[in-house]
Amino acid sequence: MKIGYFLSSEEFTPAELLAQARGAERAGFAALWISDHYHPWLDAQGQSPFVWSTIGALSQVCRLPVTTAVTCPTTRIHPAVIAQAAATSAVLHEGRFVLGVGTGEALNEHILGAAWPQTGVRLEMLAEAVEVLRELWRGKFVNHHGKHYTVEHARVYTLPDTPPPVYVSGFGPKSIELAARIGDGYISTVPDADMVRRFRDAGGGDKPCQAGFKAAYADSEDEGVRIAYQKWPNDALPGELSQVLPSPRHFEQATQLVRPEMVRESFVCGNDADAHLEMIDRYAKAGFDEVYVANTGPNWQGLFDLYQREVLPRLR
Repeated sequence: MKIGYFLSSEEFTPAELLAQARGAERAGFAALWISDHYHPWLDAQGQSPFVWSTIGALSQVCRLPVTTAVTCPTTRIHPAVIAQAAATSAVLHEGRFVLGVGTGEALNEHILGAAWPQTGVRLEMLAEAVEVLRELWRGKFVNHHGKHYTVEHARVYTLPDTPPPVYVSGFGPKSIELAARIGDGYISTVPDADMVRRFRDAGGGDKPCQAGFKAAYADSEDEGVRIAYQKWPNDALPGELSQVLPSPRHFEQATQLVRPEMVRESFVCGNDADAHLEMIDRYAKAGFDEVYVANTGPNWQGLFDLYQREVLPRLR
């Protein structure tokens, strides 16, 4: 089981994300996830730097592998541009880069005024976008006239020795089956063995499966719950709300329905190493190969110290 750290672009400045990457490497984490957002979920989170700038900077401060968790290559940014960005990132990280992709959220993708498509259309768009990415990574001129995307006389000149792997996020049956069909790996945030089994049975086989969870390190569980509830109550929203709400203001309205105890159930709060180990074990038993933990709030150094001292040695 590989244990990584999840950099939350929605909550931290670029300088803080770089400091966390350095700290994660020193603490013994094996890899990094980084989120790709235009907006934070809530104003209380307060940040959202351009992820491709941050990924470039990460290559200069640590040598941990980096996965985007996840990029939407369909609406806000054309897949031909994502192909160039991901190729450059893979070169800078000397091949230690994975492009994690998904169908996205209206929160980030509606900003140019296009209609937000239904789920089935978004899955179609994602499949075609991944096709465009891989065409361009062959290093030849590409002309693509598809249902959703047009590319004319485009060539990506700066390429890594091998194309970056594409891992695909999925939660419903159709998206998981698409991930199995077109992905080099699978991304989730739910410790659900049925999801992993569906991915593997639908063609995913022994491809890597990544997942992540959130923590709020603090001197007590209650203080951790307070921080998590202040910063990330949206994590407890049910159903498709996270895919369809268009702005932090709307998430703020929806999270009026969330109570602190609901956040306590989805976060690992406080400073108990056993609680982190129990959460990691849930993902291991579900069949995931890699697990990434994010820390919300200001106490990320405390989480690094806890993992270096108690969590990672016990996993080894």
